[in-house]
Amino acid sequence: MFELLINIVIPSLILMKLSGPERLGSVGALLLALAFPLVWGGVDLARSRKWNLFSALGLVSILLTGGIGLLELDNQWLAVKEAAVPGIIGLVVLASVRSRYPLIRTLLFNPGVVDVDKVQEHLEQRGTQGIFEARLQKATVMLSGTFFFSAAMNYMLATWIVTSPAGSEAFNEELGRLTLLSYPMIALPSMLMMVAVFYYLSRSIRQLTGLGLMDILRQEA
Repeated sequence: MFELLINIVIPSLILMKLSGPERLGSVGALLLALAFPLVWGGVDLARSRKWNLFSALGLVSILLTGGIGLLELDNQWLAVKEAAVPGIIGLVVLASVRSRYPLIRTLLFNPGVVDVDKVQEHLEQRGTQGIFEARLQKATVMLSGTFFFSAAMNYMLATWIVTSPAGSEAFNEELGRLTLLSYPMIALPSMLMMVAVFYYLSRSIRQLTGLGLMDILRQEA
């Protein structure tokens, strides 16, 4: 809930309510709105010390949004940017299918969520490790599809909502509405799709290892 407030609700309200010339103005409101997710993202990364492609792309996305607004570029660039970030992640995830370490291991099949050592031990005992690797690759392709869905929806939503010139009060207000609508229309469906991928993966693990769901999940000490 706190991250929703910092990254979506507060920036959207600032853009929609404080962009008028009698308040902060379009530039001031844009800078203040972007400061919340940018500062929070920077603090979170510095605290966790886990710099990766996904975190870096998130911060770059915020900076690009600010650049488009401040430099008053054609708002078509906003739609391209909105689609490019999840699109790049989707391509990276898809490309990892051919590598030894599909990125689904980082996103879903990781020691923070799954008891990986126990799963690997039971796969070896049953001789089902090869089948599991094939299903892991299939799950990786499915996961990349969630990012491509997000990219397509981001582009269409940005093109539909943000039609005013960048740098204007109307642009800020439309950007605020885009931020608010992107959560129920894009983030939630994408999250449900990821849950479906995780369900497919967990079901495969249960079938191939004989372990129950609670045996698969990482148990905190």
